[in-house]
Amino acid sequence: MELQTIIFTFIGGLGIFLYGIKLMGDGLQKVAGDGLRDLLDRFTSNPFMAVLTGIVVTALIQTSSGTTVLTIGLVSAGFMTLRQAIGVIMGANIGTTTTAFIIGINISELALPILALGAFLIFFFKNHKVNHFGQVFFGFGSLFFGLNLMGDGMKPLRDVPAFTDLTLSMSDSPLLGVLIGVIFTVIIQSSSAAIGLLQTLFDQGAISLHAALPVLFGDNIGTTITAVLASIGASIAAKRAALVHVMFNVIGTILVLFLFVPFTHFIEFMQASLDLNPRMTLAFAHGTFNIANTIIQFPFIGALAWIVTKLVPGEDTTIEFKTVHLGEQFIRQSPSVALGQGKKEVLRMAELAEKGVREACLYYKTHGKKHRELIPQIEDALNNLDKKITEYLVQISYHTLTDHDLKTHHALMNTVINLERIGDHMENIMELVDSQINSKVKFSDSAMADLDEMFDFTISTLNQAIKALETNDIEHAKAVQIKERHIDEMERELRKKHILRLNQNECTGTAGIVYVDIVSNLERIGDHAVNIADGVIGED
Repeated sequence: MELQTIIFTFIGGLGIFLYGIKLMGDGLQKVAGDGLRDLLDRFTSNPFMAVLTGIVVTALIQTSSGTTVLTIGLVSAGFMTLRQAIGVIMGANIGTTTTAFIIGINISELALPILALGAFLIFFFKNHKVNHFGQVFFGFGSLFFGLNLMGDGMKPLRDVPAFTDLTLSMSDSPLLGVLIGVIFTVIIQSSSAAIGLLQTLFDQGAISLHAALPVLFGDNIGTTITAVLASIGASIAAKRAALVHVMFNVIGTILVLFLFVPFTHFIEFMQASLDLNPRMTLAFAHGTFNIANTIIQFPFIGALAWIVTKLVPGEDTTIEFKTVHLGEQFIRQSPSVALGQGKKEVLRMAELAEKGVREACLYYKTHGKKHRELIPQIEDALNNLDKKITEYLVQISYHTLTDHDLKTHHALMNTVINLERIGDHMENIMELVDSQINSKVKFSDSAMADLDEMFDFTISTLNQAIKALETNDIEHAKAVQIKERHIDEMERELRKKHILRLNQNECTGTAGIVYVDIVSNLERIGDHAVNIADGVIGED
């Protein structure tokens, strides 16, 4: 019965601790607003800023794994380069030590009053901001309450000979301690919980400093499993970012193990000099290790990026979200030159839109996962480019333009709107194919052949519209107008054929709905292609 009580107390405390960490992080994130992604996007222009941003974001959301997963998402989406991501990951390792320092304050006896305060703010106020602060306090109290329960569950271990022998073995063999730290953190998926438990055991005298430090280093390696899991099935760049996280912590652990004796003496010296309590001592050790690791490896960010590029070979298919050709210096230099740069960026956006429609076509034909993953990325990129290019063209419009430049400006503004809409229809087709797959719907061979033909003809029409814009070729633009009328005819014809198939029971109702909606989206893409061509001709 005592063993059952120990296990239940420990796992219950662990659950409350993990929930407290999550609640506190979510609350802090809500208090800070929804700008964490923007923070990572905007303030990572150089490695040093990336490290600082990683520290701030991780301190706010209370999980280095969360920051790394968010970073991997931004790398995968093209918002962040691999070098920027490495800086953020380094900063996240420093930022995650804030949890250990919070635990080091050792205000466990106030856990229940803090919980009560949090509950009061959540349930007795209608103001969302106050509710978010309540969430932070409730999570903060849960963290300490869960830690107390874990400590109570682990107390009897001090009298178990096997546990005493294990801690002695860890003191004699640091590698064993590292391994235990890795395994435990991988199992519970939280280095904060693992380190919190370690601080509690050290505080209770159940484990010595020599045995605790290697486990602490192992916890840092174990936390990288979350990033590795997040990168499965993601882009090449995301896999490389996850590998960097693993390498960074493994290299740091190897270095500190070589200097284990002097590092331990330094921590003992600081404990005595600053009169640190046992929990704060391990928090200090955790912070020292991660800060030193970052300082040592910071100059080698380029080398780390090169190594992971070699270890994870392959072409990086990440979509570039940010503008390439725009710059305020062009507007200051000459509105005409700026307009030329704007046209280059619009053409890049157009190529991306055409690629998106091709990916939607390939997804419809093959149901391939890689095509499905690219489409939302392209849609996000188109939305971002729409916003940036429009802002740029509006700035140009404040300057005096010639009649020819005015016509070009109008055509570019018109094109950007239509390209963004094409992105919407491309994503609609993806969702319709998702529906087809989930409903296990199959089209008849004749329906497939007709749809294949319409896809190809629509892509060809869009391609010619882009060429007309690029070369300012009126003949190409007029050819697009003729093709678009043919697309309209194809839509009407395919709808008629679909009704016949329904009447002859060759097609199910569900398949028919998906089929007709795909045809409608292709027809709308044709409309936007002719709108681009009309802009070239000069027609409204």
